[in-house]
Amino acid sequence: MDQKLKKEALFLYLLLTGVFISLFMLSNLIFLKFFAWKPVGDFQFILSVGLIPYPLTFLVTDIISEIFGQKKANLVVKIGLVCAVLVMGLTMLADSIPAMDGSAVDDKTFHQVFGLTGIAVFASMIAYLLAQLIDIKLFHFWKVKTQGKKLWLRNNFSTLPSQLVDSILIISLLSLFGALEWSGFMITVSSLFIFKVIIALLDTPFFYLFTYLIKRRFNLGEMDELDF
Repeated sequence: MDQKLKKEALFLYLLLTGVFISLFMLSNLIFLKFFAWKPVGDFQFILSVGLIPYPLTFLVTDIISEIFGQKKANLVVKIGLVCAVLVMGLTMLADSIPAMDGSAVDDKTFHQVFGLTGIAVFASMIAYLLAQLIDIKLFHFWKVKTQGKKLWLRNNFSTLPSQLVDSILIISLLSLFGALEWSGFMITVSSLFIFKVIIALLDTPFFYLFTYLIKRRFNLGEMDELDF
């Protein structure tokens, strides 16, 4: 690969890493707002708006896994973990600093919005780390098993098991820390997982599109991976 393509490959990797971290941190910052959704019949989803960006992180890591390989995908997960710790610490510090008189946002309002962010980030860090590592491991298991064919299979059969683990673990931790009520555990986990399944299925065409465009640009075969 010539130097120009190597620079493009590095830029693409950094771009995907930035998108991944942005989606992950955004989901933690906005998670306290919940909404109800009835797409069909009487079944009602109870969902956090944090679920809008979060499932997309698995699409990004699947693209990174497919194009750059398992080691670089795991590196992105570790970078995301460091960023999460940094955000958690700074948010807790900001929450502990008393607001001055006349502040546009007083202590009570700030704590109500951001006070549980530390708990949310801690819970999501544990769930996220385990789920993402499972996702990446399964993705490469299916890639080797299918010899680089059947993109839909490794995209979905890596994401769905990892999303189930993530859903159970994060709701358990948030309930344990008092951010959510245990009484709604089953319906919240069910809503969370079903919603993630829907997103995983819907993002499959985008996974095909992005990997096709990237592989065509860098002239990659089914089992080839980019390096820089």
